[in-house]
Amino acid sequence: MTAEAERDEGDSRHSLETLPATAVDELRAASRRILVSAWREAPDGTAFCVPNPTTYPWQWLWDSCFHAIVWSHLGDDRGLREIASALREQDDDGFVPHLRYATGTDPHADLWGRGGTSSITQPPMHGHALAVQQRAGIEVPGELLERATNGLRFLLDRRRRTEGDLIELVHPWESGCDDSPRWDGLLGEAWTPERWFRAKGSLLATIERSRTGAPLANPAVAVGSVGFNALVAWNALELASVTDDDRLRSRAMSLVDALTARWDPALVTWVDDGPTERGSGRVRTLDALLPLLVDARPEAFASLADPDAFGAECGPRGVHLAEPAHERTRYWRGPAWPQLTYLLWVASTRGGVGSVPSTLVRSMVTGALRSGFAEYWVADSGAPLGAVPQSWTTLSCVMAES
Repeated sequence: MTAEAERDEGDSRHSLETLPATAVDELRAASRRILVSAWREAPDGTAFCVPNPTTYPWQWLWDSCFHAIVWSHLGDDRGLREIASALREQDDDGFVPHLRYATGTDPHADLWGRGGTSSITQPPMHGHALAVQQRAGIEVPGELLERATNGLRFLLDRRRRTEGDLIELVHPWESGCDDSPRWDGLLGEAWTPERWFRAKGSLLATIERSRTGAPLANPAVAVGSVGFNALVAWNALELASVTDDDRLRSRAMSLVDALTARWDPALVTWVDDGPTERGSGRVRTLDALLPLLVDARPEAFASLADPDAFGAECGPRGVHLAEPAHERTRYWRGPAWPQLTYLLWVASTRGGVGSVPSTLVRSMVTGALRSGFAEYWVADSGAPLGAVPQSWTTLSCVMAES
């Protein structure tokens, strides 16, 4: 049965216990087909997967790092080429743009204020992605390790910090969680999709940059996102496990200490620092649980499987069910996101939290198959949302076979 047919059936049969014996093999084969179909050899000599050929026809930083993880799992060395491509346009000060066009055209140069790439970054997943390559026995070139290290050092050393010593975002897009309720407090008025769309555009104009154009701060944002900071700290630790870079490890551990101070036991989540800390920075969202990668909290892990919190049949909800901001089909305000499920699954496998890892695997496989490998989906049903297929949903193959 094809993934599309499984999605159309829409029943509740998918779990590791009830899938037919061929399901994992099918998941693997479908993942390879999606990645191969998305692979592009660019005119500039780089190569990478587009997240979706129609909706996302360029290269995105954290998407490519997730692709590299899957390529490695499939025994294909294209992952290294993908990471090298993602880091190709790195500035001299270490800044890595989150988007590369690699087509010889600049469709959004006016938006970004530069040609060929964006002028903001995204979670630096290259630390984990390169560690995965190394653990798989793939030799990582020293130049690539150096580029990844410089990218993390830019964030750790150059970015402005909050009073609580968290790295500040210069734009909510940098978090990867574009319309998360965590950013609602930046609006100064009630959130609507239209108001937020306009705000996202205007926030690009207030970024303070280095002489090379690298984004250093933005007084109109200034949020110390716990999710983003957790990914910076964890990726730095992952990379340091490969390079044995004590300075990088020390800087990462200092950031972990700052994150630990943001834990709120009453809310069972971490609270953002900065202008939203007494308002929207307290909304219980899935991305706000990413500090579990560096700060294991059993009660937070338990909420991932709790049906009255984040737990759902097709993957943890993007927003806690009891939050007023929860909307089951709204972009970043309720649906399940496969890359976040993967990250929290990694955290749970290292955190020793009973059945949570297997619960996340079952829900991820269910959601991927029902949705046809969609970009994201309705957490309760697996109904597809966004682009279909989306290449990062092949992470389901890694989880199912691990």
